[in-house]
Formats: sequence, C-alpha cells, structure tokens
Amino acid sequence: MLVYAGIDEAGYGPLLGPLCVGLSVFRVPCEADAPPDLWSLLKRAVSREPDARGKRIAVADSKALKLANSVTTRHPLVHLERGALSFLGCLGSAPDNDLGLCECLGARFERTPWYGGDASPVPLAHTPGEVAVSRSRLAAALEIAGVEVLALRCTAVSESEVNRAVRERHSKAEATMTALGAHLRRVADVAGGHGRAAIVCDRLGGRTSYRALLERELPGAAVSVVAESGAASCYEVHVGSRRIDVRFMPEAESHHLPVALASMLAKYVRELAMARFNRHWCGRLPDLKPTAGYRGDGWRWLRDAAPILSGEDRAALVRIA
Repeated sequence: MLVYAGIDEAGYGPLLGPLCVGLSVFRVPCEADAPPDLWSLLKRAVSREPDARGKRIAVADSKALKLANSVTTRHPLVHLERGALSFLGCLGSAPDNDLGLCECLGARFERTPWYGGDASPVPLAHTPGEVAVSRSRLAAALEIAGVEVLALRCTAVSESEVNRAVRERHSKAEATMTALGAHLRRVADVAGGHGRAAIVCDRLGGRTSYRALLERELPGAAVSVVAESGAASCYEVHVGSRRIDVRFMPEAESHHLPVALASMLAKYVRELAMARFNRHWCGRLPDLKPTAGYRGDGWRWLRDAAPILSGEDRAALVRIA
C-alpha cells in the first residue's frame, strides 16, 4: 500500500483575501514505484470534468471548475462544493456551515471584523440530500477500488502573514512554503503507520530546487535529490524508518488527482473567506460591489470602499505583494 498525497494553493496572486494551501491524502493499493491513476480507479464516481448527467464528481484544477460569478443558471461554486463535501463525507464529516467546514479542514481565518460574524450555511449550491447521494456513490467507488481517504486539510495564510513573509524574508513564496511545510509534516505523521508515501506538489513559481526547503520543514530528515529539471523536481526523503518520495512539478493538478482535490479545497475555503469579507463590507456600504480580491478588481474595490476604510483597515487587508 502507498500513502499518496497532493498539495496545491489558491489565492497566491490576489491583492485581498487569504492565501490558501490545500492537502489531500489517500491510502492506495500500489506495488509500482509511481502512484496509480486515481481518476481511473475511481471512475465510477469521479471524472476530470463536470459530468453532463451529474452522476460523477468533477475533480480537476479549481480554476477550471470555479464558474464565473456572472453565471446566473448555477452557483459559481457548484463543482468545487460537491467535490469538497463529498470527499469530506467519506471521512465522516458533514459540516452544515462555513465555520464547521473550516474546522474540519483545520483552516482558520485571521481575527478581523471582516472574517467574523455568524456561521453561514453550507452547502450553497446543493441540497444536503444531493451531497449525500454523491458521498454515497464516492464511498462505494473507494471501497471497490481499495482506496481510503486519510486526511483533507487546508491552511489559510492571512494577509498579515503574507505581508510578514515579504517584509522579513523578501519573498511572498515563503508564506506558501510555511503552509506547505506543515502539510509535509502531517503526511509524514500519517505515513508512519502505512509504509511508503508519495507527495506531489504543484511547482512554486519557477523554482526547481527544493532540497533546502524539505530539510528546513522536515527537521532531521535525510533528503536525496533524484532529479531537478523544468519537468519535475524529485526527492527521496527518509524520516526515521519512513521513506517519502516528494515531487514538485508544473500543472501537477492535471496529472494527480490528490493535487487537483487539494486545489479544490483551497479554492473553496478562499471563496468562503471572501464571502465573509464581502458580507462585512457590503453591510457597511450597501452600494459597494463585491470583489473576489484579484488585483485589477481589488484596486477598484479599494477605491469604492475608501469612504469606510480607515488607515488601519487598509494596512491590515491589503497584501503588499
């Protein structure tokens, strides 16, 4: 058996809102060196793109699954939410609000007024019954394939943490690396009772060397470089008696289902955070148009919200890189 994990982020580039880093971990039957194709193993219940008949759960890059906010026929989060809640259900979690969902995933928002307020119901785009049907179909496919969901997590890196990384370490990527390190340690702990592990991460910008990062975030680990190239950066990591193969590669979410699911979790949590953000500020200025926080519209939002923003507010909510 193999512990097979994926890590990906959402919200690296925006001006407003948190940077979220997702993790999904599976136990899969595997005798070969390379992890199996989970899309193929779970084809009874999952697909790489939305199923026109609505029977299978789309698991893919979150950017491909998040619908435009201008779409009026379906909720923009319809595909992300179905995947996140169905897989969480296979861990025995059935949150009925955004705070409960974040608790299940270990995501915590910064303690600011714009992320506060009462819990908001989920699901947003489905009925609980629809989610239950998807979860049941997925659970059956997992059982038939001999695959088990071991962990689903998301770290929400706050605006202040992103800004601190830029000021102190002169790199926004450090904010992602810190969250990634916590996920690496979690996989190492989970793998302790299951043998060999493989972790696939989406590449961090144009970086090709990760040995120093792995040694820093996995203290005491022995890290060997297998390959470092534009196609992939691969490492063999020994933590005590445990062996973990770690791979960083571009477009990893297109090749590894756990990375795609991690991307979906990260995006879903970020969207829930921005919903809280917009509820707070639009409540104070009813004519204010909501924002997703990306740079072009983020600057527009800051201009429109200027009458209600204090200097302290602006310093706390704007990411400096």
